[in-house]
Amino acid sequence: TGSILPPIYETATYVLPEVGRDLGFDYTRSSNPTRQVLEENLAAIDSGKYAVSFASGMSAVDSCFKLLSAGDHIVCGDDVYGGVTRLLDNVTANQGIDVSYVDTTNPDAVRSVITSKTRMLWIETPTNPLLKVSDLEEMVKIAKENDILLGVDSTFATPVFLRPLEYGADIVMHSTTKYLAGHNQIIGGVIITNHQHVYEKMKYIQKTIGAVSSPFDCWLNLSGLKTLHLRMKRHEESALAIAEFLEGHSKIDRVLYPGLASHPQHAIAKAQMSGFSGMIAFELTGGTEAGKRLMNNVQLCGLAESLGSVETMITHPASMTHVDVPVEDRRKRGLTDGLVRLSVGIEDVEDIIADLESALEKA
Repeated sequence: TGSILPPIYETATYVLPEVGRDLGFDYTRSSNPTRQVLEENLAAIDSGKYAVSFASGMSAVDSCFKLLSAGDHIVCGDDVYGGVTRLLDNVTANQGIDVSYVDTTNPDAVRSVITSKTRMLWIETPTNPLLKVSDLEEMVKIAKENDILLGVDSTFATPVFLRPLEYGADIVMHSTTKYLAGHNQIIGGVIITNHQHVYEKMKYIQKTIGAVSSPFDCWLNLSGLKTLHLRMKRHEESALAIAEFLEGHSKIDRVLYPGLASHPQHAIAKAQMSGFSGMIAFELTGGTEAGKRLMNNVQLCGLAESLGSVETMITHPASMTHVDVPVEDRRKRGLTDGLVRLSVGIEDVEDIIADLESALEKA
């Protein structure tokens, strides 16, 4: 038709021309033309051959863990989204799969917890919420040495700044809810791989459990992808300016942003990423209560779950995204009750800084 945009195939099923023959589609739980276009786009921008688009980031993660069987062992980064911890501890564990949490910025620590039953190493880089950066070359080396799958949640980095498959990762996962769609309009996730056998298993799992993204959500995601590179450039530029502002403020105790020289893994981030994205974590000198006062007094920044949108959002991980992680585990991993997470949007950076400065005066 010459349409510059793909149509939304908002259909549940497809009429067959005759018994035993379809035209490439038979039921939208199995496949859908709009979803297929999105998957082709997502695979391409992440240097992948195959992509599977899911109903949410968590359904994508869960489907990855369904590659494992009872008796298997998974090594997971100790600083990951709280929903992943909840899934591993309360759902995956009930399926007979053991998990060990480890600081994946320390390759020796990772090696120390791998056993003969380990089948997968799952990491985030940068992590949520502490923005830790793992050395992908080291993680790939460990995975290959032990013949295990390496899965990388690259939601914070996006393919604009990091493409883990190029380093040799087996699976890349994104919560497309975040930067890849970018407008707080959809819930979605994607798995990208270069291994046909992994792709075929993921498609089978998805079809069986029905964790598919809707045609309309896929279309909205495709629309968001058109501005991804522009948005990510703005997110990063503004985040660096805000991180520098916070680091120089008397009421701020510490700032975690991979683009700052003070970040513990700044050198690794600089070497393996082409940019540092738009996520910042920080703590106030006044502790937890000061952090709460800050979050309660912002005007432009929205106090909300989620991240990676055009709107700037501020989050209290201890009571929001990571509330299901036991307090002792949070503290052991360095996630204090006073930690503030900031997802920098694309508003005028001076407006964001002014909002934070005003709220800090009341903190």
